[in-house]
Amino acid sequence: MTINNKKDSLPPKTLEVIGIAAVTVNGYIARHSREKILWSKDLSLFKKQTKNCPVIMGSNTYKTLGDGLPGREMIVVNRTDGPVDILRRIDKKRCFVIGGGKTYSKFSSYLTHLYLTIHPMVFKRGIRLFTKLERELLISFVRLVPVVEEEGIFQFQFKVE
Repeated sequence: MTINNKKDSLPPKTLEVIGIAAVTVNGYIARHSREKILWSKDLSLFKKQTKNCPVIMGSNTYKTLGDGLPGREMIVVNRTDGPVDILRRIDKKRCFVIGGGKTYSKFSSYLTHLYLTIHPMVFKRGIRLFTKLERELLISFVRLVPVVEEEGIFQFQFKVE
């Protein structure tokens, strides 16, 4: 008989779990679940930051990718997958959660960092960055990365406390 204690059920403390997203100023990541995100201007930064790292996504996000994400291990989660089981299998120092709203919410308790590229857009409706949170996230500012400075597009990087 195996007894799982709390220590054994958590992902390694050395693993950085980074939520990364392009968002509108009113907190949307997409207009609908099948939208190919063509409005985001941070694709080259996203590629650079996630290269050689596992990326975790929901099935709808996976379906919108088309060509996939070369140079990254893609981990597609479904509603019944537990975040701890997924994170414990990652053998790199960092991974990225890349969407959608339910997946960001599912992994919210395990995020160590949050990288948000704010786009000067306002959607009437759509998919929020977090669809449901178990608890509030306390974050502290780390740095601001220019994406398209003349258009006011920057990536805000936060550490999750």
